[in-house]
Amino acid sequence: MVAVINAEGHILGRLSTNVAKRLLNGEEIVVVNAEKAVITGNRAVVFENYTAKYKRGKQINGPFFPKRADLILKRTVRGMIPYKTSRGRDVYRNLKVFVGVPKDMATAKMERIETATNLWTDKYVTLGEVAEHLGSRLR
Repeated sequence: MVAVINAEGHILGRLSTNVAKRLLNGEEIVVVNAEKAVITGNRAVVFENYTAKYKRGKQINGPFFPKRADLILKRTVRGMIPYKTSRGRDVYRNLKVFVGVPKDMATAKMERIETATNLWTDKYVTLGEVAEHLGSRLR
């Protein structure tokens, strides 16, 4: 069975830890509305950190950091699983992340993770804004 999670209004780190834990327990997860996930912190500092991550890699041998919102969320989850082991790579294949809601997922029942929606500050940036700042055309 596939669990569909709507990332709208969820804090990125808390959402990612929950998704990583569920993936390691053997679930298949689909995350929709990745561009509406939230990163808490000062806007300028968040943009500066993600720009530094993006520019860190060399063109030939990396590390490569994505621009798109769905791939940034997927990369965040990847950092929370043992990706360099065979089990971690198998688990990582069970994760799908989308910008917006695909037509075939529009009627699916979407979950909200209550522990990840507790936004306690007014200083935050959406993942779509970060992706746009990095130069992504897909928001």
